[in-house]
Order: sequence, then structure tokens, then C-alpha cells
Amino acid sequence: MPVPIRRLVVALTLSCALLAGSTACGSSEKTSTKDTAAVQAAAADTPSPTPSPTTSAERQKFAKARFVANAGLAAGATYQWIVKPWKAGKFKKGAHGRKMTLVKAGLAGAFTYNRLKAAVRNAQGDPLLSKALAPLSAAIEGLKNLPSKLRSGDGNAANAFNDVINKVKGAGSSADAPVKNQVPSASQLSQGG
Repeated sequence: MPVPIRRLVVALTLSCALLAGSTACGSSEKTSTKDTAAVQAAAADTPSPTPSPTTSAERQKFAKARFVANAGLAAGATYQWIVKPWKAGKFKKGAHGRKMTLVKAGLAGAFTYNRLKAAVRNAQGDPLLSKALAPLSAAIEGLKNLPSKLRSGDGNAANAFNDVINKVKGAGSSADAPVKNQVPSASQLSQGG
């Protein structure tokens, strides 16, 4: 497909301008080395503070925010790639697109387990959240083997994920940390969080 000459000229002109601008803005190597050495020496003399919450109230606030984010991602993945296809009957033998649905459900199951474990770790920073989630630790740990069951087409596994997510949402609401579904991107899902 031919490229219009006008686009070609504009692209060539912009490329030349960027190249000329980047070489004109450079400085000599000797000056640059001296400046870099001076900056590194100054940085070594002054300790850099690590950003951290200063009060326990701030730590609790950050713990709640991280809990809500992780639990929301887990809830979104469960709903989008496990519960909706399960309700639509896509896990049944002979369903159109079943294999891909089961692969996505397996990935979503592993992602959900990972994010729920992170949410439980985050909840330990807030006493109220920690107390609300304590009874759910066994249920969350029980999700560990469910992604393989999802891949094999076990519909009860989808129901188990949904039940645990609803319990986590209830625990979050009781600790004044309401969880809303946040559907993760496909790249987040494949990376596991």
C-alpha cells in the first residue's frame, strides 16, 4: 500500500529535527563526568529517607486501601472469567469456546488466589480487617487447588470461588473497607497480579 508523499516528508522532517535536537543538547563528556561524580558524592553524604507512613493511623489507612485494591481485583477476575461463563453454561461439555473459557477460568482462579492472599497480608495492618478476615483464611487457602478443577470443567469450583469472594466482600464491608469488582486486564491476569 503506497504511503502518501506528504506523510513521508513530514515523518522524515520530524525524525531529522529530533536527531538534530538531541545532538545539539548534549554536553561534552568531561563536564558530564565531573557533574555526575559531584552528584554521586553529594548523594553518598546525605542518607536518603525511605518513604513510609509515620503514624499507625496512616499505616492502617494504607493497609485498608491495599486490601480494597487486591480484593477488588480478585472479585473482578472471579466475576468476569469464572462466574459469568459458569452462569452462561460455557463450562459444560460441547459448549462453544469451552477450551478457551476453561483456560481463562484457570488463569483467573490462580490470579484470584494470589490477590486474595495479598489482601489477607494487607489486612494484617488493620486490626479490624484482620479480625474480620481471620475466619476466612481456611476458605481462601482452600482455593489453592480450584484452578486445576476449573480447567477440568468442575462447575462446583466456580461456585466455591463465588462464595469466598462474597465472604471477603462481606468482611471488608464490616470493617469499613467496601470492596468493588475491578476487572483486571488480560496482561495482569496472565502475570498473576
